[in-house]
Amino acid sequence: MKGVVAFLLVLCYLASSDAWTCNEGPRLNYAQQIDAGKGLVVARDKYYSYFLVGASWYRLSLLRTKHVSVGGAGLWAVDTSSRVHKYVAGYFKQASGLSMHQVDAGGDDQLVGVTTSLYGYCLKSTTASVFQGVGSLSWTNLGRRLKYYSCSANKGCWGIDTSNRVYYAQSVNANTCSTSGWRLIGGAMTMIEAGEHGRIFGVTTRGLVHERVGITSSIPYGTSWREIPMCTAIKHVSFDLGKLWAVTTSGLVMTCV
Repeated sequence: MKGVVAFLLVLCYLASSDAWTCNEGPRLNYAQQIDAGKGLVVARDKYYSYFLVGASWYRLSLLRTKHVSVGGAGLWAVDTSSRVHKYVAGYFKQASGLSMHQVDAGGDDQLVGVTTSLYGYCLKSTTASVFQGVGSLSWTNLGRRLKYYSCSANKGCWGIDTSNRVYYAQSVNANTCSTSGWRLIGGAMTMIEAGEHGRIFGVTTRGLVHERVGITSSIPYGTSWREIPMCTAIKHVSFDLGKLWAVTTSGLVMTCV
């Protein structure tokens, strides 16, 4: 039955995606979340995190996770007890320190995240890059309540607050974690993805996928949102190397170019 649903979804995507062509991606049963960066793709089902090799998913470990991210800062995950882990030499190594709800490794080699109390934090690039699984991580509080946080290399950071409002910070220094301040952007999102070259994608509270348009050097936060037509509700997206990865609310992985 699931194969029939996937086939129908593919037909629908091909018929309605306008400038985007979407297909079912590598099959991962009951996918919940996906992240792509530096040419690598990781995803999570209801229990575990996986790494994509070719067209097949390989389980990273038996650690039960609720969020996983890959990028310049390495491969990081948050387990179901909100403990932070870095993937080192084939194993997830736990770091003591703050409990996290979500982390993002896609910025300028710094790691950013949201605590279980829903505040945004940043881990300096020098700390994130050298961590090998020993000791406590020292995070910098960014002074804003957030429930989702994502950074793009050299293109600023984006966050979703507890009221689903979108914020943009043009500069978050990877070496010091200092920020230039946050700008309120229109839109109501449940998550947001700052992808390569500063392309920004978000999932609305209705499960629609929007891309931020009008981004220039003088207006780095863009001018408006443009919907990417989808014929089913989406719960998570990520963008890397010209490919948009999406997870449907039914747990299917889609790829769009």
